[in-house]
Amino acid sequence: MTIQVNAYSTIATETPLDFPHEFDVQRDHSDPALMEHLSGFIGFIMDGGKREMTASLYSIMRHIERVHHQYSFRIQHDYLDSMADWGWHSNSIFYLPDGTVRDPAGAVLVDPDSGAPAAEAEIPFPADARARKSVSESRLAELGIETPDVLPPVVGEQETILRTAEDAAWRAIAMFIVAVRAESLASGRPIPLSQLQAKCPMVLEATSPIETAFLKDDSPSEQTVANMAWRYEALYVLQWTLGFHEELTLADRICDVPLVAETMVQRGDRQILQMAKLRPVSQILEAMDFNQRLLWSARAAKLNEQPLPANLDGGVIVERQHAFNWLTRFENADWDEVDTPS
Repeated sequence: MTIQVNAYSTIATETPLDFPHEFDVQRDHSDPALMEHLSGFIGFIMDGGKREMTASLYSIMRHIERVHHQYSFRIQHDYLDSMADWGWHSNSIFYLPDGTVRDPAGAVLVDPDSGAPAAEAEIPFPADARARKSVSESRLAELGIETPDVLPPVVGEQETILRTAEDAAWRAIAMFIVAVRAESLASGRPIPLSQLQAKCPMVLEATSPIETAFLKDDSPSEQTVANMAWRYEALYVLQWTLGFHEELTLADRICDVPLVAETMVQRGDRQILQMAKLRPVSQILEAMDFNQRLLWSARAAKLNEQPLPANLDGGVIVERQHAFNWLTRFENADWDEVDTPS
Protein backbone atom coordinates (compact mmCIF):
# COMPACT_ATOMS: atom_id res chain seq x y z
CA MET A 1 0.00 0.00 0.00
CA THR A 2 1.32 3.45 -0.96
CA ILE A 3 0.91 6.33 1.52
CA GLN A 4 1.10 10.04 0.66
CA VAL A 5 3.22 11.86 3.25
CA ASN A 6 3.91 15.51 3.93
CA ALA A 7 6.92 15.96 6.21
CA TYR A 8 7.75 19.21 8.01
CA SER A 9 11.40 19.52 9.05
CA THR A 10 12.84 22.24 11.30
CA ILE A 11 16.47 21.56 10.30
CA ALA A 12 17.85 24.55 8.42
CA THR A 13 19.70 22.52 5.79
CA GLU A 14 18.02 20.09 3.44
CA THR A 15 17.94 16.50 4.72
CA PRO A 16 18.03 14.06 1.77
CA LEU A 17 15.38 11.34 1.86
CA ASP A 18 17.49 8.22 2.39
CA PHE A 19 14.75 5.60 2.13
CA PRO A 20 12.77 4.15 -0.82
CA HIS A 21 10.09 6.64 -1.88
CA GLU A 22 8.45 8.38 -4.83
CA PHE A 23 9.39 12.04 -4.62
CA ASP A 24 6.80 14.74 -5.30
CA VAL A 25 8.12 18.10 -4.11
CA GLN A 26 10.43 19.79 -1.63
CA ARG A 27 10.28 23.48 -0.78
CA ASP A 28 11.85 25.91 1.64
CA HIS A 29 11.37 29.59 2.42
CA SER A 30 12.71 30.61 -0.97
CA ASP A 31 9.17 29.68 -2.05
CA PRO A 32 6.85 32.44 -0.72
CA ALA A 33 3.94 29.99 -0.73
CA LEU A 34 5.48 27.94 2.08
CA MET A 35 4.77 30.57 4.73
CA GLU A 36 1.12 30.75 3.72
CA HIS A 37 0.92 26.96 3.72
CA LEU A 38 2.40 26.72 7.22
CA SER A 39 -0.03 29.34 8.50
CA GLY A 40 -2.87 27.26 7.11
CA PHE A 41 -1.40 24.15 8.74
CA ILE A 42 -1.46 25.88 12.14
CA GLY A 43 -5.08 26.82 11.47
CA PHE A 44 -5.79 23.16 10.72
CA ILE A 45 -4.31 21.79 13.96
CA MET A 46 -6.23 24.43 15.93
CA ASP A 47 -9.44 23.60 14.03
CA GLY A 48 -9.77 27.18 12.84
CA GLY A 49 -9.27 28.56 16.36
CA LYS A 50 -11.98 26.38 17.93
CA ARG A 51 -9.61 24.23 19.97
CA GLU A 52 -8.40 25.21 23.40
CA MET A 53 -4.63 25.64 23.47
CA THR A 54 -2.85 22.78 25.23
CA ALA A 55 0.84 22.21 25.96
CA SER A 56 0.94 19.64 23.15
CA LEU A 57 -0.76 21.85 20.57
CA TYR A 58 1.42 24.80 21.58
CA SER A 59 4.60 22.77 21.01
CA ILE A 60 3.34 21.53 17.64
CA MET A 61 2.42 25.06 16.62
CA ARG A 62 5.93 26.21 17.52
CA HIS A 63 7.37 23.31 15.53
CA ILE A 64 5.42 24.39 12.45
CA GLU A 65 6.62 27.97 12.90
CA ARG A 66 10.22 26.71 12.91
CA VAL A 67 9.84 24.60 9.76
CA HIS A 68 12.58 25.23 7.18
CA HIS A 69 11.66 22.47 4.70
CA GLN A 70 8.49 20.71 3.58
CA TYR A 71 8.84 17.37 1.79
CA SER A 72 6.01 15.65 -0.06
CA PHE A 73 6.45 12.05 -1.16
CA ARG A 74 4.82 8.63 -1.44
CA ILE A 75 6.07 5.59 0.40
CA GLN A 76 5.25 1.92 0.63
CA HIS A 77 4.01 0.76 4.02
CA ASP A 78 6.98 -1.65 4.27
CA TYR A 79 9.42 1.29 4.48
CA LEU A 80 7.78 3.22 7.33
CA ASP A 81 10.52 2.20 9.79
CA SER A 82 13.17 3.73 7.52
CA MET A 83 11.05 6.87 7.22
CA ALA A 84 10.90 7.04 11.02
CA ASP A 85 14.70 7.08 11.27
CA TRP A 86 14.82 9.88 8.72
CA GLY A 87 12.07 11.73 10.61
CA TRP A 88 14.02 11.80 13.87
CA HIS A 89 17.17 12.86 12.02
CA SER A 90 15.39 15.67 10.16
CA ASN A 91 13.30 16.62 13.21
CA SER A 92 10.08 16.24 11.25
CA ILE A 93 6.42 15.75 11.93
CA PHE A 94 4.22 14.03 9.34
CA TYR A 95 0.79 14.79 7.95
CA LEU A 96 -1.01 11.74 6.53
CA PRO A 97 -4.11 11.34 4.32
CA ASP A 98 -6.26 10.27 7.29
CA GLY A 99 -5.94 13.82 8.66
CA THR A 100 -3.59 12.90 11.48
CA VAL A 101 -0.39 14.69 12.40
CA ARG A 102 2.18 12.16 13.57
CA ASP A 103 5.58 11.98 15.19
CA PRO A 104 8.46 10.25 13.38
CA ALA A 105 7.55 6.89 14.92
CA GLY A 106 4.00 7.20 13.60
CA ALA A 107 2.24 7.99 16.89
CA VAL A 108 -0.61 10.49 16.57
CA LEU A 109 0.31 14.00 17.71
CA VAL A 110 -2.95 15.62 16.60
CA ASP A 111 -6.13 13.61 16.22
CA PRO A 112 -8.26 15.24 13.51
CA ASP A 113 -11.42 14.93 15.63
CA SER A 114 -10.23 15.73 19.15
CA GLY A 115 -6.89 17.45 18.59
CA ALA A 116 -5.45 15.24 21.32
CA PRO A 117 -2.22 13.26 21.07
CA ALA A 118 -1.79 9.54 21.66
CA ALA A 119 -0.24 8.68 25.01
CA GLU A 120 2.96 7.45 23.35
CA ALA A 121 3.35 10.40 20.99
CA GLU A 122 6.57 12.40 21.26
CA ILE A 123 7.07 15.87 19.87
CA PRO A 124 10.47 15.83 18.15
CA PHE A 125 13.25 18.10 19.33
CA PRO A 126 16.91 17.93 18.32
CA ALA A 127 19.12 16.04 20.77
CA ASP A 128 21.22 19.12 21.57
CA ALA A 129 18.08 21.11 22.40
CA ARG A 130 16.90 18.42 24.82
CA ALA A 131 20.34 18.29 26.45
CA ARG A 132 20.35 22.07 26.79
CA LYS A 133 16.94 21.95 28.47
CA SER A 134 18.28 19.44 31.00
CA VAL A 135 21.28 21.63 31.81
CA SER A 136 19.03 24.67 32.30
CA GLU A 137 16.73 22.73 34.62
CA SER A 138 19.71 21.64 36.73
CA ARG A 139 20.94 25.23 37.01
CA LEU A 140 17.46 26.39 37.97
CA ALA A 141 17.17 23.67 40.61
CA GLU A 142 20.36 24.99 42.22
CA LEU A 143 18.57 28.33 42.53
CA GLY A 144 15.48 26.68 44.00
CA ILE A 145 13.45 27.30 40.84
CA GLU A 146 11.22 24.60 39.39
CA THR A 147 9.73 24.70 35.89
CA PRO A 148 7.30 22.21 34.33
CA ASP A 149 8.78 19.36 32.34
CA VAL A 150 6.38 20.13 29.47
CA LEU A 151 8.10 23.48 28.91
CA PRO A 152 9.88 22.78 25.60
CA PRO A 153 13.51 23.49 24.78
CA VAL A 154 14.45 26.42 22.61
CA VAL A 155 15.72 25.83 19.08
CA GLY A 156 18.61 23.48 18.41
CA GLU A 157 21.83 24.41 16.65
CA GLN A 158 20.81 22.84 13.34
CA GLU A 159 17.50 24.72 13.42
CA THR A 160 19.08 28.10 14.02
CA ILE A 161 20.01 30.78 11.51
CA LEU A 162 21.39 33.62 13.60
CA ARG A 163 21.39 37.26 12.63
CA THR A 164 24.78 38.21 11.29
CA ALA A 165 27.49 39.68 13.50
CA GLU A 166 27.18 42.92 11.52
CA ASP A 167 23.42 43.01 12.19
CA ALA A 168 24.07 42.50 15.90
CA ALA A 169 26.72 45.24 15.91
CA TRP A 170 24.42 47.77 14.23
CA ARG A 171 21.59 46.83 16.59
CA ALA A 172 23.89 47.36 19.55
CA ILE A 173 24.93 50.78 18.27
CA ALA A 174 21.32 51.78 17.69
CA MET A 175 20.20 50.67 21.14
CA PHE A 176 23.06 52.50 22.81
CA ILE A 177 22.11 55.79 21.15
CA VAL A 178 18.44 55.24 22.05
CA ALA A 179 19.25 54.36 25.68
CA VAL A 180 21.57 57.35 26.05
CA ARG A 181 18.85 59.65 24.71
CA ALA A 182 16.32 58.13 27.14
CA GLU A 183 18.71 58.45 30.07
CA SER A 184 19.34 62.11 29.24
CA LEU A 185 15.62 62.84 29.07
CA ALA A 186 14.97 61.04 32.37
CA SER A 187 17.69 63.12 34.06
CA GLY A 188 16.23 66.37 32.77
CA ARG A 189 19.30 67.08 30.62
CA PRO A 190 18.18 65.95 27.15
CA ILE A 191 20.86 65.35 24.56
CA PRO A 192 19.59 66.64 21.19
CA LEU A 193 19.35 64.28 18.25
CA SER A 194 21.82 66.41 16.29
CA GLN A 195 24.49 65.77 18.92
CA LEU A 196 23.81 62.02 18.84
CA GLN A 197 23.99 62.04 15.04
CA ALA A 198 27.32 63.83 15.20
CA LYS A 199 28.66 60.86 17.15
CA CYS A 200 26.94 58.30 14.95
CA PRO A 201 25.91 59.82 11.60
CA MET A 202 24.18 56.63 10.39
CA VAL A 203 22.22 55.94 13.57
CA LEU A 204 18.82 56.59 11.94
CA GLU A 205 19.59 53.90 9.38
CA ALA A 206 20.10 51.38 12.19
CA THR A 207 17.22 52.26 14.50
CA SER A 208 13.83 50.58 14.27
CA PRO A 209 10.76 52.64 13.29
CA ILE A 210 9.69 52.99 16.94
CA GLU A 211 13.21 54.00 17.98
CA THR A 212 13.49 56.51 15.15
CA ALA A 213 10.19 58.12 16.16
CA PHE A 214 11.43 58.33 19.75
CA LEU A 215 14.70 59.99 18.76
CA LYS A 216 12.84 62.58 16.68
CA ASP A 217 10.28 63.32 19.42
CA ASP A 218 11.23 66.39 21.46
CA SER A 219 8.84 65.51 24.29
CA PRO A 220 8.14 61.77 24.51
CA SER A 221 5.97 60.47 27.33
CA GLU A 222 7.51 59.32 30.60
CA GLN A 223 6.51 55.74 29.82
CA THR A 224 8.19 55.89 26.41
CA VAL A 225 11.37 57.24 27.99
CA ALA A 226 11.30 54.44 30.57
CA ASN A 227 10.73 51.82 27.85
CA MET A 228 13.67 53.09 25.84
CA ALA A 229 15.96 53.21 28.87
CA TRP A 230 15.37 49.46 29.22
CA ARG A 231 17.33 49.07 25.98
CA TYR A 232 20.46 48.85 28.12
CA GLU A 233 19.42 45.34 29.18
CA ALA A 234 19.01 44.09 25.61
CA LEU A 235 22.24 45.90 24.68
CA TYR A 236 24.04 44.03 27.47
CA VAL A 237 22.95 40.72 25.93
CA LEU A 238 24.15 41.72 22.46
CA GLN A 239 27.46 42.90 23.89
CA TRP A 240 27.84 39.46 25.47
CA THR A 241 27.00 37.72 22.19
CA LEU A 242 29.66 39.85 20.50
CA GLY A 243 32.20 38.76 23.10
CA PHE A 244 32.48 42.03 25.02
CA HIS A 245 31.70 40.33 28.37
CA GLU A 246 32.90 36.98 29.66
CA GLU A 247 29.52 35.93 31.05
CA LEU A 248 25.97 37.06 31.61
CA THR A 249 25.11 37.82 35.21
CA LEU A 250 21.98 36.34 36.78
CA ALA A 251 18.91 38.39 35.90
CA ASP A 252 18.23 39.41 39.51
CA ARG A 253 19.19 43.06 39.03
CA ILE A 254 19.66 45.56 36.24
CA CYS A 255 22.91 45.41 34.32
CA ASP A 256 25.91 47.55 35.19
CA VAL A 257 24.83 50.51 33.05
CA PRO A 258 28.11 52.48 33.37
CA LEU A 259 30.04 49.39 32.27
CA VAL A 260 27.69 48.75 29.33
CA ALA A 261 28.02 52.39 28.24
CA GLU A 262 31.81 52.42 28.70
CA THR A 263 32.05 49.24 26.62
CA MET A 264 30.48 51.06 23.69
CA VAL A 265 32.41 54.32 24.11
CA GLN A 266 35.83 52.65 24.47
CA ARG A 267 35.46 50.69 21.24
CA GLY A 268 33.64 53.21 19.10
CA ASP A 269 31.26 52.40 16.26
CA ARG A 270 33.93 51.70 13.66
CA GLN A 271 35.78 49.15 15.80
CA ILE A 272 32.53 47.50 16.90
CA LEU A 273 31.54 46.97 13.28
CA GLN A 274 34.98 45.93 12.05
CA MET A 275 35.61 43.46 14.86
CA ALA A 276 32.05 42.08 15.08
CA LYS A 277 32.05 38.34 15.72
CA LEU A 278 29.36 36.27 17.40
CA ARG A 279 29.93 33.71 20.10
CA PRO A 280 29.41 30.06 19.14
CA VAL A 281 25.73 29.37 18.57
CA SER A 282 25.80 26.69 21.31
CA GLN A 283 26.66 29.30 23.94
CA ILE A 284 23.98 31.68 22.73
CA LEU A 285 21.31 28.97 22.79
CA GLU A 286 22.38 27.81 26.25
CA ALA A 287 21.90 31.32 27.64
CA MET A 288 18.65 31.71 25.73
CA ASP A 289 17.17 28.45 27.02
CA PHE A 290 18.05 29.36 30.60
CA ASN A 291 16.55 32.83 30.24
CA GLN A 292 13.38 31.42 28.63
CA ARG A 293 12.80 29.28 31.73
CA LEU A 294 13.46 32.24 34.00
CA LEU A 295 10.82 34.13 32.02
CA TRP A 296 8.26 31.38 32.57
CA SER A 297 9.07 31.26 36.27
CA ALA A 298 8.80 35.03 36.69
CA ARG A 299 5.46 35.23 34.87
CA ALA A 300 4.06 32.24 36.77
CA ALA A 301 4.97 33.92 40.06
CA LYS A 302 3.33 37.17 39.00
CA LEU A 303 0.21 35.35 37.82
CA ASN A 304 -0.06 33.60 41.18
CA GLU A 305 0.67 36.85 43.04
CA GLN A 306 3.83 35.43 44.58
CA PRO A 307 7.32 36.93 44.95
CA LEU A 308 9.63 36.19 42.04
CA PRO A 309 11.97 33.31 42.90
CA ALA A 310 15.67 33.94 43.50
CA ASN A 311 14.95 37.70 43.57
CA LEU A 312 14.61 37.69 39.80
CA ASP A 313 13.89 40.94 37.98
CA GLY A 314 11.07 40.35 35.50
CA GLY A 315 11.87 43.43 33.44
CA VAL A 316 15.48 42.38 32.96
CA ILE A 317 14.42 38.89 31.89
CA VAL A 318 11.94 40.19 29.30
CA GLU A 319 14.47 42.56 27.74
CA ARG A 320 17.06 39.81 27.54
CA GLN A 321 14.58 37.45 25.90
CA HIS A 322 13.66 40.15 23.39
CA ALA A 323 17.33 40.30 22.35
CA PHE A 324 17.69 36.52 22.20
CA ASN A 325 14.50 36.09 20.16
CA TRP A 326 15.57 38.77 17.70
CA LEU A 327 19.04 37.26 17.38
CA THR A 328 17.63 33.78 16.63
CA ARG A 329 14.98 35.15 14.24
CA PHE A 330 12.03 34.03 16.37
CA GLU A 331 8.95 34.20 14.10
CA ASN A 332 11.24 36.06 11.65
CA ALA A 333 10.16 39.28 13.35
CA ASP A 334 11.87 42.64 13.06
CA TRP A 335 12.96 44.29 16.31
CA ASP A 336 9.73 46.21 17.00
CA GLU A 337 7.57 43.12 16.36
CA VAL A 338 9.57 40.59 18.42
CA ASP A 339 7.35 38.65 20.81
CA THR A 340 8.46 37.05 24.09
CA PRO A 341 5.92 34.29 24.85
CA SER A 342 6.55 31.91 27.70
